[in-house]
Amino acid sequence: MIKTLKQHIFRSPYQSLAAILVVSLSLFLIDTFILLGFGSEKILQYFESRPQVSAFLKDEAKPQDIELIKAKILTDRNVKSVEFISKEEALKIYQEQNKDKPLLLEMVTAKILPASLEVSTYNLGSLKNVAEMLKKEPLVEDVIYQEDVVLSMSNWMQTMREIGLGVIAFLLAVSVLTVLIVIGMKMARRKEEIEILKLLGASAGNINLPFYLEGIVYGAVAAVLSWGVNYLAILAIAPRINRFFAGISLLPIPLFFMLEVLAGLLGLGILVGFWGSFLAVSRFSKTVR
Repeated sequence: MIKTLKQHIFRSPYQSLAAILVVSLSLFLIDTFILLGFGSEKILQYFESRPQVSAFLKDEAKPQDIELIKAKILTDRNVKSVEFISKEEALKIYQEQNKDKPLLLEMVTAKILPASLEVSTYNLGSLKNVAEMLKKEPLVEDVIYQEDVVLSMSNWMQTMREIGLGVIAFLLAVSVLTVLIVIGMKMARRKEEIEILKLLGASAGNINLPFYLEGIVYGAVAAVLSWGVNYLAILAIAPRINRFFAGISLLPIPLFFMLEVLAGLLGLGILVGFWGSFLAVSRFSKTVR
């Protein structure tokens, strides 16, 4: 059986290579969508973990007043945490953010920076209610929140998922069709050989199994190839991505996750290869009785 499989593959190497390359390209793009989704989820988690509502306090706010505001905000079950940032802490944050811009640091002191309350919520939909609650406090001078940023990213991720599913379905269809055509052509060239094997008493399983295995080999090789190229590409561009998304731990991607992706691609590649070969065998069997 293995000898027959080798003959099927190496007798028409260019057709075999074409099938592998087409399936590899499809799986490569599918892998890319998976990794983009993983990265987008990490970015969204980063923004969700940041304080989402900032309430800047007036200078006359006393410690007991601040504690009362905190206690009032924490009564909302959607509020995850409330952190007080003093003027001195605000200065340290400002200095850290602008450490490469000395001109911006010369005239800034703790006195001119406001203290603030940084509020995080479990549910993005509750940001507006928390912000409105803080605006009603007389000792709160201004309130800003990142609802637009986080919600826009959530909407973008949802759109990307929908587009990705459509593209993945199209690519899988193209891959199955390619395997079907390649194996169908090979079976057509061996029509007389297959008819002779049937006359000699060979079962349908013995005749068809090498073609099924051929499709599975195409899918498995394509999966490993596409995963390897994608992984090498990630390693090559990792420094640039880390510089661009400074502060967000996107890379390196955990090895366990990449192995899970490899396993998923292998399963998908094998399924595509088998399904394409199965359709080719079924189609050919209708013409040869």
